[in-house]
Amino acid sequence: MLSVILIWCYMLMTTFFVGYGILRIITHRIPYQIRHMDSYLFCGLVGVTVYAQFFSLVCKVGLLANLILCTVCFVIVWFDRKALGSKLKVLWSDIKRKGSGKRGRMLVILFLFLLFAYGTSRGIIHYDTGLYHAQSIRWLEEYGVVKGLGNLHCRLAYNSSSFALSALYSMSFLGGQSYHCCAGFLAFILAVICLRIIDSIRNGRLCTGDFARVMCIYYLVIIFDEMVSPASDYFMVLTAFYIVIRWLDLLEQQEKTVLPYALLCVLGVFLMTVKLSAALILILVIHPAYYILKEKRWREIILYLFLGVITALPYFIRNVIISGWLVYPFTQIDLFEVPWKIPKGLADYDAREIQVWGRGYTDVTQFDRSVFEWLPDWFRALAGSDKLLVLVAGCSVAILIVYGLVLLWKRTTVPARQWQLLLVQMTVAGSFLFWLGTSPLIRYGCVYVYLTSAVVLGGIYDVVINHNCRAGNKWRYVVSRLCIASVALLVAYKLLALGGEIIRSYSNDYWLTQKYYENYEVIPYELEGVTFYYPARGDQVGYESFPSSPAVAQIGFLGEDIADGFYSLP
Repeated sequence: MLSVILIWCYMLMTTFFVGYGILRIITHRIPYQIRHMDSYLFCGLVGVTVYAQFFSLVCKVGLLANLILCTVCFVIVWFDRKALGSKLKVLWSDIKRKGSGKRGRMLVILFLFLLFAYGTSRGIIHYDTGLYHAQSIRWLEEYGVVKGLGNLHCRLAYNSSSFALSALYSMSFLGGQSYHCCAGFLAFILAVICLRIIDSIRNGRLCTGDFARVMCIYYLVIIFDEMVSPASDYFMVLTAFYIVIRWLDLLEQQEKTVLPYALLCVLGVFLMTVKLSAALILILVIHPAYYILKEKRWREIILYLFLGVITALPYFIRNVIISGWLVYPFTQIDLFEVPWKIPKGLADYDAREIQVWGRGYTDVTQFDRSVFEWLPDWFRALAGSDKLLVLVAGCSVAILIVYGLVLLWKRTTVPARQWQLLLVQMTVAGSFLFWLGTSPLIRYGCVYVYLTSAVVLGGIYDVVINHNCRAGNKWRYVVSRLCIASVALLVAYKLLALGGEIIRSYSNDYWLTQKYYENYEVIPYELEGVTFYYPARGDQVGYESFPSSPAVAQIGFLGEDIADGFYSLP
C-alpha cells in the first residue's frame, strides 16, 4: 500500500503539472477559467499517455522516459511559477469551500485516497492480465514498440494506450517489481468527483449528472477488489463515466463556452485509443462542432483538430508497427504492405472470436448465428442484477425514442438545453445498442448499460421535476423526495456493502508493496537462439516468463535480435 501511495503522489504531481502546462497554452489562446482540479489531472493523464506512446516508438518506456517527464514538469513550474502559485491557491480555496465545512471535504478526500490505495494494493488479478496485459506492459518496459509483435501472440496486437500509461508509472526500472497502480488512480479521481451527490441529496435537488454519479459509485464498488489489475476495460469505463458526468455538469451550469465541451471531445478521442469499441462517444462532437462551424472560428477548429490528431496519432502508428494493420483485428481497412503484417486470415479469425466470446460462445463457427438466435441465450446466461440493468437500459432506449419524437413535435418551444441533453442521451443509447449488437460482454460495455438508464431516465426526471416544476405541484414534490430518498438509500447500501466486503476479505498483507502479478508454470522453447515460454496448462503466463506466447510461436525474426521484430511463417 505504501508503494501505491508514493506512486500516486508522483502521478498527482506529474499529471497536474503536465495538464496545467497544456491547458495554460490552450487558455492563453482561448480565454477560459478552469474550475476543477480533475480537469488538470485528466488533461495531464492524456498528455503523459500520448507522450509515453510516442516515446515507445523510439525507446523503451522506463527511466529515461520518467527523467524527461520530470524535466518537462520542472520547466513548466519554473517558467510559470507565479501564475501556477495563484492557480493553486484558487483551486485549494475552491476545494475547501465545497462540502460541509472547510476541513470536512479534505478529510473525506484523504480517506478516499487511503481507501482506494488500500484497494489498489491487493485484490483479484484479471484473467486477461495473466494472458496478455502483463506481457504487453513488459514489452513496453523492455523494448518499446516492436515490429510484428502480434505475430508472437495475437492479443499483444490489442494496442491499448492504457498499457503505455501503466508502463510509464510501473517503476520497474528501480529494480524491484513492476507496479500497476493507474486503474486505481483513475478510480480515486472518479470517487472524488462523485462526492457532489452528497450536496445534491442535502439540498434536495438531483440533476442528471447525479444519476450518472450513482451508477459510477455502483461500478466503483464492483471493481474495488479488481482495480489492482491493469485491464484496459477499467480505464475505458472510468474515462467514459468522467466524460459524461462532466458534460452533464456543464449543461447543468448552462456553460456557453465551447472550449470545455471540445476538450471533453478530445478526451473522447483518447478513450477510443484505450478501447476502440468506445468510439461512438465521439457523437458528442456534434455539439462543439455546430457552434464553431456556424461562427466560422477557424483558429479554434484548427486547434481542436490538432489536439484530436496528436492524441490519436501514436495509437494508429503503434497499430501499424505491432500488427501491420491500421486497426487490428479489423481488416476492412487494408493500407499497408509490410513484412511483419499479421496474415489476414488470422486477423479475421481473431475478430470473429472476440465477437463470439462476447455473445457467450467459445466456438467461432457460431459467428454466423442471427441475433434472434444468440441474444436469448446470451441474456439467459447473465447474472440476475445484470439482467435487470440490461432490461432497464433497453426500456430506456424505447422511452428515449418516444421522448425524442415528442421533442421534435414540440420543437419550436423546446429550450436549447433539452436538445443538448438529448445529444448526450442519444450518444449513450447508441453506444449501448452498438455494444449489444456486436460483442455484448458485460465488462466490455457495462458503462453503456449503466449510463443509458441513468442519463435517459435521470434526464427526463431533471426536465420534468426540476426545470418544469411549479409552486403547489404536490405530485412533483412527492416524486422528487422519493427519488432523492431512493438515491440516498442506494448509495448508502452500496457503501455499506463495500465496507462489509473489505472487512470480510481483510488480511494483514501488502502494506508496503503492491500485490504482484500472478505467474504460472511455463515450458521453455528456443527460436533462433532466444528462449521463449508457453504455459504448461491453459493459456496464461503472467509477467515473469518473458517473452512468451500461448503456444510454440510460428514466427521468424526480422533481424538478429527480438527487438527487430517478427514475421509470421507460412
